[in-house]
Amino acid sequence: METARLKIGEEELILETGKIAKQANGAVMARYGGSVVNATVCCSSDTREGLDFVPISVDYNERYYAAGKIPGGFLKREARPKDKEILVSRLIDRPMRPLFYKAFGREIQVVPMTVSTDQINPPDVVGMIAAFAAVMISDIPFNGPVAAVRVGLVDGEYLINPTFEQIEKAELDIIVAGTNEGICMVEGGAHEVSEEQMLEAITKAEATILEICAFLQDFADRCGKEKLPLAEVTSVLEKRDEIWNEAFEPMKKALFLEDKLLRLQGVRAIKSELKEKYADVINEDNAQLFSGIFEDIERQVIRKSILEDNKRCDGRKTDEIRPITCENEVLPRAHGSALFTRGETQSLGVTTLGTVMDEQIHDDIDGDRRSNFMLHYNFPPYSVGETGRLGTGRREIGHGHLAQRALEPILPGKDAFPYTIRIVSEIMESNGSSSQATICSGTLSLLDAGVPIKAPVAGIAMGLISESDTEYAVLSDILGEEDHMGDMDFKVAGTEKGITAFQMDIKISHVTVDLMKNAMEQARKGRLHILGEMDKCLSEPVDNVSMYAPKIISLKVVEDKIGAVIGPGGKIIKGISEKTGAKVNIDDDGTVTISAKDRMGAEEAEKMVRAIVEEPEVGTIYHGTVKRLMDFGAFIEILPGKEGLCHISRISKERVEKVSDVLKENQEVDVRLIEVDRVGRLNLSIVDAQDPDWKPRGGNRSNGGGRR
Repeated sequence: METARLKIGEEELILETGKIAKQANGAVMARYGGSVVNATVCCSSDTREGLDFVPISVDYNERYYAAGKIPGGFLKREARPKDKEILVSRLIDRPMRPLFYKAFGREIQVVPMTVSTDQINPPDVVGMIAAFAAVMISDIPFNGPVAAVRVGLVDGEYLINPTFEQIEKAELDIIVAGTNEGICMVEGGAHEVSEEQMLEAITKAEATILEICAFLQDFADRCGKEKLPLAEVTSVLEKRDEIWNEAFEPMKKALFLEDKLLRLQGVRAIKSELKEKYADVINEDNAQLFSGIFEDIERQVIRKSILEDNKRCDGRKTDEIRPITCENEVLPRAHGSALFTRGETQSLGVTTLGTVMDEQIHDDIDGDRRSNFMLHYNFPPYSVGETGRLGTGRREIGHGHLAQRALEPILPGKDAFPYTIRIVSEIMESNGSSSQATICSGTLSLLDAGVPIKAPVAGIAMGLISESDTEYAVLSDILGEEDHMGDMDFKVAGTEKGITAFQMDIKISHVTVDLMKNAMEQARKGRLHILGEMDKCLSEPVDNVSMYAPKIISLKVVEDKIGAVIGPGGKIIKGISEKTGAKVNIDDDGTVTISAKDRMGAEEAEKMVRAIVEEPEVGTIYHGTVKRLMDFGAFIEILPGKEGLCHISRISKERVEKVSDVLKENQEVDVRLIEVDRVGRLNLSIVDAQDPDWKPRGGNRSNGGGRR
């Protein structure tokens, strides 16, 4: 068994191999504080020649026993991956994928599994390092090392691998991955931080990443296996040069047609014509090689045009944003809706407002929690003019999470806006960064729903065409073709003030911090332009929430009154709900949330709750209920559990012989509290009897006054 140790942040990272899962191609157990992740990597024995992608899958999973928990619900075992597991799988996959060799030609599976967590140190970064180490020591060819680290900005200080508690207080929380040469992935969110603060965090991460890379390389040198050979390429397409030469000029014209569908149709027509012409040399075995010719031409033409002529396939300059149109109130019954269109990318954003009962409950190893904001992203096949199965895959979960992270910092607190908020983004058309269009449509739909957000948020996707660290072009608002043929997909979302979400993936080995600085400044200008276009549609929340939304009122009661609101066995709170039709929920901290389909029911329930918790005040008029009739007066309940005496002399301006002549039990009357005597008894007067010139009539006021 081999062991290695390295101090990172406040804890020591410990790697072990040779003890567990020895039949895997590579296996490493990583410990950081009380969080432990076991990562394995395996590859298939069969090779597939000529693959133009790396067939790798990453399946991060968390075991409930890691936190001493049993899964909730009816199924008491881990089932399908949770969103968090899918998101961490993507975090691990993205930095590694460009470093594998396509020529290896074998399926690769990486399985990091969290087997222990102290609920102090997040296991996601531990899982990333464990996975990278497992691949490094395996016999699978890999152009590493690669490492990852989390950086948090807390009270002006940049922290390496902050704890859960520190992350809760952080202005910025990002995960950065990189190699010995530079940064290869960034993912995270922030509370409107500046580009300079983001760059400083990445710079802080880079120093630690270099340290971890050296540590992993030393670990691999000591216990790594001899690497397997790459697959030999034996297939060659006959007449390849002839096909290339004949396709090149027509492809140059087709690739610069005015819109996406025309470009696709043009390329398909050229490809179909040449496939028919060279049918004698094209068959099922080499069809992929034939298709590769057109992709190589497209890559060469598009990249050369951008670098040498500053011209993109839709005619824009590198920093130019496509035309934007925005529209709100798109759906008549939705609580808030907006349609955001940028070029050939279109997102329909729909906001729905719910109650505390609609909150999302999270049951995972990080501890039970609830969230009152959700964003769900849908990418149906018709958005790109294709057929296919509808469903939610890893891509949809990842894009939705990025958009949710971008919008969370600008949402109001529950005290100010006690609704549960759900945004759904329906991608209606796509050609370049639908996740960023989701952020824009989501912002507009929030405003249309009357949500008092702190500031509008917009997102932009940037691309890169790079020949070296000094010869490159940064592209604003990239197209699908530019994403596919380019070297970077770099997304930044934020307000006018600063960044709220950040994601960067690259297809090359690294990018420099200087290049990122230039890209971030270009992205900032693009973001401000998009915000300006959105502002023309809607810049402030509408005055009122939709008439179709539930009516929610939130108030705070002192803790010693919580029991009074609930009542014995929940009797009082249930009674309020039954009488008003409103749902009443009270938290341990005394926060009362009242929701109803109509405002009258909510307001009536609010009055009843306030009546329970407030102390009677002399001079105040109360709507009371007659509880008991006596010879000398009536006992009237003015607040739940609080009765006062209305003496017979204060029931009417006229003389009253019998109380029952005027009042009946359970009758509702308005009364004024005129006195709280020295022992706390409440003396009332019928409001109609209040007249400056009126004096009590009949009977002796003290008669029976002490018998209560």
